[in-house]
Amino acid sequence: MGLYAVAQVIWWLLLGVLLTGLAVMVGMDMGVGAILRYVGRTDLERRVALNIIGPHWDGNQVWFVLGGGAIFAAFPLIYATAFSGFYVVMLLLLWTMIVRPLGFEYRSKLAAPAWRSAWDWGLFVSGAIPMIVFGAAIGNLFHGVPFQFEWNLASVYSGSFLALLNPFAVMCGLLSLALSVMMGALTVMNGADAEGMMWRRARGMARIAAIAGIVLFAIGGFWVHAIPGYQIVSGPGAGMAQTPLQQVVHTVDGGWLSNFSAHGALWLIPAVGFLGMLGAVFAAQAGRSHLGWWSGALAWLGVIGTAGVALFPFLLPSSSNPSMSLTIWNASSSRLTLAWMLGFALVFVPLVLWYTSWAFWIMRGKVTAQHIAQNDHAY
Repeated sequence: MGLYAVAQVIWWLLLGVLLTGLAVMVGMDMGVGAILRYVGRTDLERRVALNIIGPHWDGNQVWFVLGGGAIFAAFPLIYATAFSGFYVVMLLLLWTMIVRPLGFEYRSKLAAPAWRSAWDWGLFVSGAIPMIVFGAAIGNLFHGVPFQFEWNLASVYSGSFLALLNPFAVMCGLLSLALSVMMGALTVMNGADAEGMMWRRARGMARIAAIAGIVLFAIGGFWVHAIPGYQIVSGPGAGMAQTPLQQVVHTVDGGWLSNFSAHGALWLIPAVGFLGMLGAVFAAQAGRSHLGWWSGALAWLGVIGTAGVALFPFLLPSSSNPSMSLTIWNASSSRLTLAWMLGFALVFVPLVLWYTSWAFWIMRGKVTAQHIAQNDHAY
């Protein structure tokens, strides 16, 4: 394998790391929003929940920037094709992401119950919908996306928004939501008074969400076996300059599991997902929410890693014309671009990890109802 192919694989791995970081950090905040009305039965309890993530939720958005920037720079053809084809989905995400910061900033500006209740529902919607869309987007990759290229590589999308909500994609969306709720509940446990009512509700929700995640992940594993997978029959090969017009791809029954069949050690990746969710169940039951949070992060790594390994080397399979599917080989930037971007990533990704860890360490501790009641400037 040449240096160019190595760089392409490295950026495929980095993309997985960034997607995992997005799912863990942003999903944690959105999970709190999704369960806000359950763990917080009073206005004061809901303010406590919001202030638990208050110091971090906006900083965690950097993972969106990193993920989008990585796709744009390393796999520009993926960026162009996906963003034009999923235009309605992107607008839906944009609208919900606009509502979310407004909910944080405006909710406590007025004391009227109707005002605050409306923003609570807004935080619920803006927390649940993006995570469902995130999971459904990955689920749709296994069925393929209805696009193809013209002679000049202009992509033509022939699908509809409702077609994206197929049963398998919805199941993946529910799995994503379950993991997000699990992380959000464990985060509330980390910040709320131990053994208090909020803490108890969050513990119960963490266990339910983790168990739901285990069930949905298992169903997805059996389901994907029945979905025809894509396999490259012929093409320029890894590390060669190429376009999607130069390959032949066929669909094969059970093809999405071929990488696991060829390399048995890869089964450890879904095992990590199951163990992470199972660990979160037992950690939540034992009241060890910090351990549960890290188990949840491990679960996200296993779930996203499983999807990535199953799809490899495909990034955006085409259901309209499988031979025009986008892979890490034909959708990546030039060797020079990948090298420059790798240099920047080696600097900024550790910097983001360091700053995030520092912020959580500095602002650790419990958020009490008494403190929130005495501070009008809090959320």
